[in-house]
Amino acid sequence: MTRFFYTLLLYLLLPAVFVRLAWRARRQGGYLRHLGERLGHYTGRAAVPHIWLHAVSVGETQAAEPLIRALRQRHPQAQILVTHMTPTGRETGERLFGDDVVSAYLPYDYPGAVARFLEHFRPRAGILMETEIWPNLVQACRARGVPVYLVNARLSEKSFGGYLRFQRLTRESIGALTAIAAQGEADARRFAALGAGDVRVTGNIKFDVAPPPAQLELGRTWRRDFGERRPVLVAASTREGEEAMLVDALAAAPVPDLLIVIVPRHPQRFDEVERLLAGRGLRVQRRSRGTTVAPGTQVLLGDSMGELFAYYAACDVAFVGGSLLPLGGQNLIEACAAGKPVVVGPSSYNFADAVQLAVAAGAAIQAPDAQAVAREAARLLRDPDAARQAGEAGFAFCAAHRGATDRVLELIKLQDP
Repeated sequence: MTRFFYTLLLYLLLPAVFVRLAWRARRQGGYLRHLGERLGHYTGRAAVPHIWLHAVSVGETQAAEPLIRALRQRHPQAQILVTHMTPTGRETGERLFGDDVVSAYLPYDYPGAVARFLEHFRPRAGILMETEIWPNLVQACRARGVPVYLVNARLSEKSFGGYLRFQRLTRESIGALTAIAAQGEADARRFAALGAGDVRVTGNIKFDVAPPPAQLELGRTWRRDFGERRPVLVAASTREGEEAMLVDALAAAPVPDLLIVIVPRHPQRFDEVERLLAGRGLRVQRRSRGTTVAPGTQVLLGDSMGELFAYYAACDVAFVGGSLLPLGGQNLIEACAAGKPVVVGPSSYNFADAVQLAVAAGAAIQAPDAQAVAREAARLLRDPDAARQAGEAGFAFCAAHRGATDRVLELIKLQDP
């Protein structure tokens, strides 16, 4: 009965769903492409058998890379289907995997749309990345005998409280999962408290994402274009409101000849961030217009997708965004894997274990506010030895926590037909 009311609410919200898609398409036109897939209508005939993996957007898609490559190696006869919810996620998947996988949107959680999706692709198994639990979808898979695994699963205290508000629906949905591969012990305990059956701690797959050599080489080339003697701070995956906080704080903790490279999390904000920076009197260049930075340029706007490792390779110190405001933080593991000292703000619940472990390893510094972030970044930029030691600690930190992909593969037991 609880799921009935959930589904009824979805139908009532359907007009608003498409209004929201149209609104988001004003900034990112990709939201209006492949609209039929949002309701389970797909073209062509699907090859079988499929192993289906769902990765909502960019971060989950990048995190899934080692798992997808391992699945292709272990099951060479299977077709891998990767579904997304955002255009940037889909574009990232197509860039990473090309024709090696089938890319599509996962339909919204309407019973008919879900049924059409399952009939078209007929997956042998489903793998959901991180926290994607759709009640009608997992129940439809269960009814068809399709095992569904939640992997690299994380559940913050905040999200746990939200799920508790809908405990019956949550318990029914989580109970329908075949197994859960949790990132950490705290995540596993929360999933178990919500009614999960088979929950195992496998670690974070993001530690298994290796920096692509081509991007590291690109970053070294950029560094020469930036000016090898200039100190460079990369502010990666910044969210709305953070850019202003950071540049204002850095103005109070000046580093001579500093180049700030700002890489917003969402591409639809590139123009907005450029206007904000110019409005503060800063001299700004855009990455898309070349990387030879004029001596007077103060900020390089990283308006490109899929090049984050190159930005890290080109910097001296990395600040990882989503952490100055109560947004839970973004992934700091990539910066550590590139051997760069990392500074994050106070909000880190999306990556709580990784941040805690990185700080303990000496690979990262967590600061209480924007001013402290700027002071710590400035200190590292002025002290190359301290920055080098933190970068080396980042390498060691990542190496010590690799192996989650193999542990997840042990959990997902599939037999080739």
